[in-house]
Amino acid sequence: MALFARFRSRSILQLRNYSLSPSSILSSDSKTILTSKEKSRAALSLLKTEKNPEKILDICRAASLTPESHLDRICFSVAVSKLTESNYFEGIRVFIEDLKKRPDLRNERFISHSIVLYGQAGMLQNAIDTFQQMEELGIHRTVKSLNALLFSCIIAKKNNEVKRIFTDFPKTYNIQPDIETYNTVIKAFCEAGESTSGYSILAEMGRKNFKPNATTFTNMISGFYKEQKFEDVGKVLELMKEHGLKPGLSTYNVRIQSLCKLGRSFEAKALLDGMLERHIKPNSNTYTSLIHGFCREGKLEDAKALFKRMINHGCKPDTNCYFTLIYFLCQGGDYETALQIAKESIEKNWVPNFTTMKSLVDGLVSVSKADEAKELVALMKGKFPNNADLWKETEEKLSQ
Repeated sequence: MALFARFRSRSILQLRNYSLSPSSILSSDSKTILTSKEKSRAALSLLKTEKNPEKILDICRAASLTPESHLDRICFSVAVSKLTESNYFEGIRVFIEDLKKRPDLRNERFISHSIVLYGQAGMLQNAIDTFQQMEELGIHRTVKSLNALLFSCIIAKKNNEVKRIFTDFPKTYNIQPDIETYNTVIKAFCEAGESTSGYSILAEMGRKNFKPNATTFTNMISGFYKEQKFEDVGKVLELMKEHGLKPGLSTYNVRIQSLCKLGRSFEAKALLDGMLERHIKPNSNTYTSLIHGFCREGKLEDAKALFKRMINHGCKPDTNCYFTLIYFLCQGGDYETALQIAKESIEKNWVPNFTTMKSLVDGLVSVSKADEAKELVALMKGKFPNNADLWKETEEKLSQ
């Protein structure tokens, strides 16, 4: 019965694949011929809002996605995330297995990407099977596909499998690990709460004449912060010096983000000041981590000051920064500042979700800013006419 169900599921998926033309799926004008980039953009736009699993697969097939394109890799990831949320695992399997038959995808790059996609879906055994099938598919196996498999274990949250694969597979498949292999294994230990095991990997790297890089140490620092082993953070920073490495932007960002997650945003802010003294230029991630940290701790004035400082230093806030600040300002009752920042964000076509915007509109009404609330509702309806009905109840209250 299980075999019949699988065959039937596959047949239905394939039947849908041939029932619609790619143009009619990706564009309202079926006669329009789209370039590959236009197909990818159309696919991504549709994937963001589509909920029907079969239609998600139709969109991906119509776009003829390939991991060679950054935009297509985003499409693959969005599609697999949505299918995983719908528990549509058989659809994911059929889709990826069908892609393996495409002549243009018979290469290690695609196989590595499909291994990662299986990991993203939590289908680790399929990822391992794909790695082991490479010879049958006529594809030469290198350290790149091994690293993809190790990374797949991490995103599937199967860190114990990393140990087994790292120990067994290089010997079984005659693959020499590289620096990325070691860094991925250290990351797995750190995410599993076993950061001290990173020291043994460092020792092995030394025995095999592999020089650790900034990523090696940054992974360990992140793990030790997570476990609140602050002495070890200091030890790793000393090890960096011994290996001739100075902490750069990525190291500072990990330290700042880690401290903010622990509710120690003022310590993180001191690190920002230290960066500037050493002429290391912070980026939007640096500031966003700090702003989020201060907001979570209820220190909205500090968050607003950092936002202003960020802009004054020529660092452009990203969507995450805008959305975080707007949300927490509404939570803290500072609706006027939230409105000002929301307008800036919307001008850039970065629009917070309905829940946040509804909270802002309701908040403006509560502080006697009904006109501003009406203006904001009109702006949102103009941006998203398909969602106009969501504002019906709010508009009725505003008109009273």
